[in-house]
Amino acid sequence: MAIPRLWRDGDGHGPFVGIMILTAVVISLLFYALLWKAGNLVELPDLTIGFYNFCLWSEDTGSLRCHVFPELEALGVSRVGLALSRLGVYGAFVLTLFVPLPLLLAWCNSTEGEWQLAVGFLAMSSLMLASGLGLFLCYVWKWIALSLLGPGFLAVGLAQVLLFLLFMATAVLSPKVRTRSSLRTASSV
Repeated sequence: MAIPRLWRDGDGHGPFVGIMILTAVVISLLFYALLWKAGNLVELPDLTIGFYNFCLWSEDTGSLRCHVFPELEALGVSRVGLALSRLGVYGAFVLTLFVPLPLLLAWCNSTEGEWQLAVGFLAMSSLMLASGLGLFLCYVWKWIALSLLGPGFLAVGLAQVLLFLLFMATAVLSPKVRTRSSLRTASSV
């Protein structure tokens, strides 16, 4: 069976395909955590804490009691802080959705501008996700422990790590690098 042209190392498409696959993985992880899991970082029978849910066990009623503002402010969760954390995390997801198109355009046209736009989107996404998640955890840390964090948090944390790696990979590789490597390959043949 012949290896598809995109996967062969000699033509320089391997790193680009890897970047696109990594982008798809990051988008999938953020979709899972923020939309499928509704932004819930802790999802237990007696505790649900997420970007839109804040439910604590009530001894009086014997069930989960979901708190909203102004009750959350009385508990020490800032309305502005929660809004900024939501903006950071969900904004990072939206910006990440815009990454594949400039990457594809840059790769097809061998232009630096679109590639730098994608690098900028990735830098902003990584920064927004880290700051939004960090701000949220600062506000809710007294109700959760590291062992309580569920699959939603794991997906967001893994997406953050992969976003940073993706940013580093796209910052290092560029259409100029691809053009130079393809010129060297063409001249050696």
